[in-house]
Amino acid sequence: MNGDRKPGAEWPLMQEMGITEREIAKRQAFLEFGDEDMRKLAGVDELAQTYADPIIEAFYQHLLSFEEARAFFPNAELVERVKRAQKAYFRRLTQGQYDQAYIEDRLKIGAVHERIGLPVNLYLGMYTFYLRAVAAHFFKAYKDAPERALEAYLSLMKVVFLDIGLAIDTYIYHREQLIRQQQEAMRELPTPVLQVRDRLLILPIVGALESHRARQLTEQLLNSISTTRAKVAILDITGVPIVDSKVANHLLQTVSAARLMGATVILTGLSPSIAQALVALGVDLSPVKTTVDLQSGLEEAERLLGYRLSPVGGETAPM
Repeated sequence: MNGDRKPGAEWPLMQEMGITEREIAKRQAFLEFGDEDMRKLAGVDELAQTYADPIIEAFYQHLLSFEEARAFFPNAELVERVKRAQKAYFRRLTQGQYDQAYIEDRLKIGAVHERIGLPVNLYLGMYTFYLRAVAAHFFKAYKDAPERALEAYLSLMKVVFLDIGLAIDTYIYHREQLIRQQQEAMRELPTPVLQVRDRLLILPIVGALESHRARQLTEQLLNSISTTRAKVAILDITGVPIVDSKVANHLLQTVSAARLMGATVILTGLSPSIAQALVALGVDLSPVKTTVDLQSGLEEAERLLGYRLSPVGGETAPM
């Protein structure tokens, strides 16, 4: 690796993803990829330059023969742009320079495929196609020295697996970034505490309920109980896809805090899958009043507040 160049301005993806020279050196050591491998790859570079373009052309012809793959390449311009990048990358595989510029280029290729949404299985399929094709070229070119072909091929496999790791890192990194952005947007999503009638509040929760957001919602609810002097609050989690043990404990703490302020909390909208998951986790919701849906929660709230429900005919419904 070249230690004279500063990361950041020249290698933005490496810096953004936190990939350092030391990290790359560790990966190379784990793969036992060293100077001897670089020398062997440089020794077959002239041959490699002759097959790089044909192999990529053959691969994309193979790739685009599948309808699933064609969906990610809607026009010829995109196909040509990706092919050019791949050809440039494959030409560099045997040039013996695996510095920061090489790593940055490798990350860019992965980022392009991740950006267009190409599935990892199709992306990794490119490598198997490439390695099979290269093996045929190596052993044909060095048919009188098969040991040289094998040694060069094994060295090539090491650097290819280094690159596969970087490509997967790129996919994971960008997916994690997307999840973080969604979580941030969810945190900023207003979740109003609604006063539907005197002394009755409803807090409808939609989306992922991770620990930070659960604390925010608890504060909102308690402040509203204090302001409105509510006696019953309904927490409706119909729109929450997953409730883990941490979130469940936050809900229990919310119920306890509300009780100290003189309010009863009713938890509505527990789906069968969430209920089963909480039982499996050993979460005890027995201190919490729960109902299957919001309508049932409202009916329970009306009962606790002493309201009587009357049918349309005017006859008072029994309590």
